[in-house]
Amino acid sequence: MNILIGFVSIEGQTRKIAEKIAEHVEKAGHRAVFFNVTSMAEYALERPEAVILCAPIHAGRYPAPFVDFVRRERDFLKSVPSAFVSVSLFIRSEFEEEREEARHFPDTLMAETGWTPGRVLNAAGALRYTEYDFFKRWMAKRLAAREGAPTDASQNFEFTDWAELERFVADFLAGVRA
Repeated sequence: MNILIGFVSIEGQTRKIAEKIAEHVEKAGHRAVFFNVTSMAEYALERPEAVILCAPIHAGRYPAPFVDFVRRERDFLKSVPSAFVSVSLFIRSEFEEEREEARHFPDTLMAETGWTPGRVLNAAGALRYTEYDFFKRWMAKRLAAREGAPTDASQNFEFTDWAELERFVADFLAGVRA
């Protein structure tokens, strides 16, 4: 089965998540068609039979090119089994209201685009201090300190639960086969 793994990434963690998804898909015996939706390229060769999309939340929104892609491809996305991985640091917040907000980011996307994926995973992202400019690093450190997260700006910190991601992909593939 051909499965489109579409993503948008800002600092690289969402791309890494999409790469892991592609690995799991191929390990399960399927073909992963890896696709950065910001490239605006066509993803044809053969029509994908299922789709897993991944996008990060920044400043409370998904990147505009991702939202545009979902809106433009809504009819196709509705015609095949689909899943969505929403990437946000809020999902690992120590504050329940922030975790709850993160759980509802996909609802906003669905309302805005008309696409409802069959499965949704809210995944934690990463703090990539070494890749931030001065202002972004300063803001990230302030927010991280408030959350009790690491603030050593000489390092990067991943919070993605890779085992949870693997289970999510396995469950999606099992549902597609059924």
